[in-house]
Amino acid sequence: MKSRKAAVDTAAHPPIARPNKSALTKRVNRIDGQVRGIGKMIDEDRYCIDILTQLSAVQSALDALALQLLEHHLHGCVQHAIKSGQGDHAIAEAIGVIRRFAK
Repeated sequence: MKSRKAAVDTAAHPPIARPNKSALTKRVNRIDGQVRGIGKMIDEDRYCIDILTQLSAVQSALDALALQLLEHHLHGCVQHAIKSGQGDHAIAEAIGVIRRFAK
């Protein structure tokens, strides 16, 4: 069975250089470790509240990562789009992603 990967339109969304790429990668790796730890806790039949506590920590870490990326996007990509006359689309896109996080 083939995996379904979303195609990235590099013309519409070119790769973005991030000055904080190393810090973001470390953060993602830490979250990955937390998720693997939760899997181990489940395998070991750990107490439900302990697992739920770790799930909450991962959720908070993901939210913090998302906010950091959103802030970078707004100050970089959206700001650039506004200056180049493409602001309406960039703002609509940003509002769409913010709405997904607000649920």
